[in-house]
Amino acid sequence: MKLILFRDNLKNGLLAAERAVADSSNLPILKNVLVRTVGTKIQLTTTNLELAITKLISGKITEEGALSVPFATFYSIVNNTAHDRINLESEGSSFVVKTDNYEAKMQGMVAEDFPLIPRMADGGAYMEIDPVVFQDALQQVISAAHISDIRPEISGVLFDFQMTVLKLVATDSFRLAEKIIDGKKFKHTFDAGFRAIVPLRTAQELLRVISRTTPLLVHYDSNQMLFKSDDVEVMSRLIDGTYPDYEQIIPKDAETEVSLDRAHLINAVKLVSNFSGKTNDVRLSTDTEGKTVTVHSVNQFLGENKYLIPARVTGTQIADIPFNWRYLLDGLKSMQGESVVLKLNGSNRPAMLRPADDSSFLYIVMPIRV
Repeated sequence: MKLILFRDNLKNGLLAAERAVADSSNLPILKNVLVRTVGTKIQLTTTNLELAITKLISGKITEEGALSVPFATFYSIVNNTAHDRINLESEGSSFVVKTDNYEAKMQGMVAEDFPLIPRMADGGAYMEIDPVVFQDALQQVISAAHISDIRPEISGVLFDFQMTVLKLVATDSFRLAEKIIDGKKFKHTFDAGFRAIVPLRTAQELLRVISRTTPLLVHYDSNQMLFKSDDVEVMSRLIDGTYPDYEQIIPKDAETEVSLDRAHLINAVKLVSNFSGKTNDVRLSTDTEGKTVTVHSVNQFLGENKYLIPARVTGTQIADIPFNWRYLLDGLKSMQGESVVLKLNGSNRPAMLRPADDSSFLYIVMPIRV
């Protein structure tokens, strides 16, 4: 294998693939990146056996071939060289990196020893979706996800595909986010719906490496999903298990409904949280006239503070309902638009937060039990 590449192309390709590199003493080859020629492109592949990332980059190919090399050493060389052009060459199981005034020879491993990346059947069913729509939706729910050893089924994002809608859902059992993507925003060739739990790490990589300028293709089978966009592919195993029946906790009505400015509430939570206690709590109250919301917190060592926000309140007056301020802030930052609606049912039942002008997104947060 003999290649000539621009340094920036090679560096960007390695950056795209780096998060799937595994630090494994049992399988040292998982520390490697597989460099392979595919047609007129150079393919970089990494995998930790749960997640695989493949990136295609441009370069001059004078001799085809494939070899896997230690990722960390290879990336450090590419990152620190000052030359724009880099020559790569394989000599048996050795991998040579050359510039005008630098040469390194690394010990590689033959491509046949690199773990086989599962492939989807050619011509299989797929969904095609605008990557901006997909990534924005994923970004809205991902903050509610949390890796759990006790409950692995919530350690990812639920893809609930129902033919005419795609629901993305994430929860850590204390809060939950749901985003609905309308069927008008994607097309597909599936003949039935499916539910799949995509690991949180995969979801994070989809936000990082998927291009926002070319259509995203999503393939599914019972064990894995493939996300393909132009020059990058992300293959992921799915989490086994049954996702919680989250819809039963979504409030159908509300004892108290509050409409207020999102930016004011964000600012209030940020300021008042400076006095929050060990449970990261801030408390919400409404006035008797239904015209303001008070966000306040008390700390026995620091003191207390409060922030008044103009609001439109209907229903029962509330007093001192405590919430984790970080959870509230995550939900508010996930939303768009100027106004939000907060639906409350006392201090022992879930509260729902959603944009006033967007019914496709909701955020559920549990009050803190005191």
